[in-house]
Amino acid sequence: MANNDRAKKRIAEAIDILGQFGLPRAQINERTAYCLLGLLNVTPGKTWQESESPLVGITPMMDFAREHYGKNYAPNTRETFRRFSMHQMVQAGIAIYNPDKPDRPTNSPKAAYQISPAAIAVIKSYGCRKWTGNLATFKSRASTLAAQYAKERQMDMVQVKVRKGLLVTLSPGKHNELIRAIIEEMAPRFLHGATLVYIGDTGEKWGFFDDQLAEQIGLPVEEHGKMPDVILWLADKEWLVLVESVTSHGPVDAKRRIELADLFASAKGEKIYISAFPDKRTFARFAPDVAWETETWVADNPTHMVHFNGDKFLGPYK
Repeated sequence: MANNDRAKKRIAEAIDILGQFGLPRAQINERTAYCLLGLLNVTPGKTWQESESPLVGITPMMDFAREHYGKNYAPNTRETFRRFSMHQMVQAGIAIYNPDKPDRPTNSPKAAYQISPAAIAVIKSYGCRKWTGNLATFKSRASTLAAQYAKERQMDMVQVKVRKGLLVTLSPGKHNELIRAIIEEMAPRFLHGATLVYIGDTGEKWGFFDDQLAEQIGLPVEEHGKMPDVILWLADKEWLVLVESVTSHGPVDAKRRIELADLFASAKGEKIYISAFPDKRTFARFAPDVAWETETWVADNPTHMVHFNGDKFLGPYK
């Protein structure tokens, strides 16, 4: 690590900058200071006038703190960095989320942040005569900046028509685009009259959940990782339809089918398991893994389904 006194000084200055930018008290701390220093690539030996604006992910920020400031954070603190430091910096217009690719999924390992052009212009004047005036100008426009960045990202969000008059917004990405196709294309064709119960979302985790219907059919509320991507209820036939959106992760294979059967054993209705794919190429890649007694649907051939060894086109297997 570089000179300890310099490191302490840079950390103290970063905390002071965060405070003067007006961040909430909960974010005026060392953790958020390391985020700011990492965003600007300001090592202990650099001045604020030498600030840079690289694209930086959460893990690289943590690596930066360890390498240059001797602060070691456990890997399981990544979510704390994201939710309780970077989220607020984005809201304040100080940082921009995925400026290189706004439609990048939230859970992508390539997710990155960058200091906003307006913020770095102010920070480069820290300790100089122009600091006070530059800061005042930024703060007067901060909410507008944050709204502008949020709007740019919102344009890339995936909107799903759940039912008449109700749209649900999911985080951007191929996975959620396929979820939209499942609900808007597959369900009306093959599950006419089905009611949506649940949508998982790679960003918000719970994209949609009808808790009243879930209670009526005895649907368990489990942690996001255990739930399928889409759950539909066909009341007239008492079918509980469990759908996996397959873009990068696997379909309903034998292991997953057993997991889902166990998870929803106490729920009402016969269980139907569907693996949905965006195209034939993805289907061909995963076809060897698909479990028997399940269904598959391919979004770019929406009028057809493939049933694995079933004696009927679509239905529960006993």
